[in-house]
Amino acid sequence: MQEKNRYAGIDAFRIPAAILVVAIHTSPFAVFSDSADFFLTRVLARIAVPFFFMITGQFVLSDYLTETWEPFVKIGKYLKKMLVFYGISILLYLPIGIYAGHYKNLTIPLLFKMIVFDGTFYHLWYFPACMVGILLLCLLKRFFTIRGMYAAAGLLYAAGLFGDSYYGLAEKIPAAASIYEAGFSIWSYTRNGLFMAPVFFLCGVYAGRCKSCIGSKKVRKKRFCACLCFAVSFLLMTAEAFTLRYFDMQRHDSMYALLIPVVIFFYQMLLLGPCRKEKDSWMERTVSLVIYIIHPAIIVALRLAAKVSGFSAPAENSLVQFALTAVLSYAAAYVIAVILRRIRQSRERKKQEMLKSRTWVEIDSDALGNNVKFIRNILPENCKLMPAVKANAYGHGDVKIASCLRRMGVDAFCVACVNEGVRLRRAGIGGEILVLGYTHPVQFDLLRRYCLSQTVVDSAYAKQLQLYGKKLHVHIGIDTGMHRLGERWENTEEILQIFRIKNLIVDGIYTHLSADEEKGEANRQFTMSQAAHFSMVLDELKEHGIRQPKVHMQASYGVFNYPALCGDYARVGIALYGVLSTGEDTAEWREALKPVLSLKTRVASVREIYAGETAGYGFSFTAKRTMKIAALSIGYADGFPRMLSNGKGAVLIRGSIAPVVGMVCMDQTLVDVTEIADVCTGDVAVVIGISQEKEISVCDLAQRLGTITNEILSRIGERAERVTINGFRCRN
Repeated sequence: MQEKNRYAGIDAFRIPAAILVVAIHTSPFAVFSDSADFFLTRVLARIAVPFFFMITGQFVLSDYLTETWEPFVKIGKYLKKMLVFYGISILLYLPIGIYAGHYKNLTIPLLFKMIVFDGTFYHLWYFPACMVGILLLCLLKRFFTIRGMYAAAGLLYAAGLFGDSYYGLAEKIPAAASIYEAGFSIWSYTRNGLFMAPVFFLCGVYAGRCKSCIGSKKVRKKRFCACLCFAVSFLLMTAEAFTLRYFDMQRHDSMYALLIPVVIFFYQMLLLGPCRKEKDSWMERTVSLVIYIIHPAIIVALRLAAKVSGFSAPAENSLVQFALTAVLSYAAAYVIAVILRRIRQSRERKKQEMLKSRTWVEIDSDALGNNVKFIRNILPENCKLMPAVKANAYGHGDVKIASCLRRMGVDAFCVACVNEGVRLRRAGIGGEILVLGYTHPVQFDLLRRYCLSQTVVDSAYAKQLQLYGKKLHVHIGIDTGMHRLGERWENTEEILQIFRIKNLIVDGIYTHLSADEEKGEANRQFTMSQAAHFSMVLDELKEHGIRQPKVHMQASYGVFNYPALCGDYARVGIALYGVLSTGEDTAEWREALKPVLSLKTRVASVREIYAGETAGYGFSFTAKRTMKIAALSIGYADGFPRMLSNGKGAVLIRGSIAPVVGMVCMDQTLVDVTEIADVCTGDVAVVIGISQEKEISVCDLAQRLGTITNEILSRIGERAERVTINGFRCRN
């Protein structure tokens, strides 16, 4: 399945942005007109670096800065990557810098200035700027709200302006001039990670909230407004730049007052632009980065070649130099990116094979994408998915599933307990995470630290939450007939009191339908009575002037059997994974839902046993003839139930059925492979899934064991590695 790329415009501009940076360092139009070259390199091209900062803000910082939870998973990975790129770039340009005399009379303060702010070569300032800017925002987050961070970043940018394009004004004030001169002993320019980068990181966080294109009139109107605002602000910034140039105010020319709105509106234009088929944007990201890193080396190489050959055009004609630098930088970057991609793919294949050494779960992310798309299509437009990723995402792997869903635009999840929510947060999963079950008061601190929403299981529990003494986000559970958790719907006054507790931030209210799986008349009447009772609670809230929070009551069966009972969220669980609880129900939706999970294992050994010999524990199996058996690397600790012993269960090997022999052990299982030719150690045995023309579905296992698919899937063991196949390609 191919999805639309919601960030096609951003990906498409990455390489042009890198080429604009090349233009800054080659001045293409200098041989024709200083004004034209100034417009290209000091006005238009100044969009490029803030554009890259905004990408980082949207995709690296957004979750961390807009939530109150603490993990630095994504940020830590990004900082490590930037440090590696910076280190490689330093080594690459070290010989050139030494030859050019950049490091003469180098002292420790100058080395600090060069590494932390200026970069060891003129274009490498970008890497320390990213790292310093991110660390600064992480520090600001400790003391400010997100609005306070915007204000602080804005003030820093304003201070940077007067050390950059508006320096002519600052130097006329003696006190200000002294402060800036002192600063210039620490950094050469204010276009660095302290003054410039933070505001554009935050602009990326803000602009990233702009929804991608969906072809509606509303989006087309937003696109038109963004284009118009960009055009107007860019014209004004052009006037600003030429005015500052005319009055000779610029110490440098990287920062303009109007650069912020210009880049914001331009970024929104890209986000709202036409979508294209989803493809791997890794190449575009890598090529643009490599162009940025290597183009000065190409410039030096061209000048050296011109000097040796006597062909002076690349050195004397700036347009020729720009064209050659751009073309050669792109060609070299593309070749490097292809090599890196092949190395990356080779490592990934090796990693996948290593994970498949014993027993593993294959997650078909294309099937997951198909199910998400189908369920979204049958939900009302204002109803969003809140997938249930509890119980390790029904055995599928909660982090892998949640990561894929986040890339598909899902921003709300529900889990069973606080530890499941913490696990997701520590893996870098953003968005809202609702804990459906009880959390002990000693763990309330985890709710706050990791920004988890807690279910209020009854009015007494609400008072315990209040006693914690700090604000917590909650959803109020309403018991309309399940009689499990939630305040009884009749207890109106208790429910109203929960809303009045000051320390509880009520984000949602929900109930759970207990009879929506069957379509019989008794089930229908009970379900509709639950919905009616829940509706009465909502009406009471309105009558008492209480703002209604997000409402949800449907799970998987509710979505399919009672689509009219929609709310703001649908807590879809088992259906998301391509099956329903029984084989009959699954068959009804077989054309629409695709199973996401396959469970596979390896043949550990193959041997003959003779008539009269026993196999496995407890003499439960005795061979009636000479036969061939295989030991599989899976047992009940991996989620292969012991009740499938002695022929009740089977696996697929080489497209043939291999019945279970003897008792299923904790770590291994014996199967009969007498009728299957050439079975050998290392062969794959399919426990759940397809082998050639045959299939064993999770519904088959559930039926044999007299249970439901939910139980079979959720009991798959943790030590079975989760491996993603098909690679649903979306933004990381």
